[in-house]
Amino acid sequence: MSNTTQPNLDRLAAKHAQAIISSTTGKKASDVDNTVTKALGVLQENGVYACFLYLLAKEKENGSVVVAEMLDLLDGLGFGWGKPGDSSAEKILSHISDKVTVDLERLLLAKETLEQMLIYARYGAKARS
Repeated sequence: MSNTTQPNLDRLAAKHAQAIISSTTGKKASDVDNTVTKALGVLQENGVYACFLYLLAKEKENGSVVVAEMLDLLDGLGFGWGKPGDSSAEKILSHISDKVTVDLERLLLAKETLEQMLIYARYGAKARS
């Protein structure tokens, strides 16, 4: 039996979804829901890198909050990916392509966990409205 503990992925997704909702207090719930729903669609259809690219390019207001929580979630998976050196789009996208997308099994687990986080955030935004 290994001494390393595996993170509870559902709890991790819920924690970061709650952080998105908390960080967007004061913003229209429908705008947060819209951002999260579109990001979820891009993630499901085009993948992790495309989702980050979309949020950084198209969702300026709420996108930065979602990106920050997505990066925190990825760091919390325990794969040693860390976080990018700064919050510039170039550094974030480089980090995703150099660290996260390298191992297919880990990438698929990350994608599934990010999807769960975005689903929870979407329902959290709807509950707030």
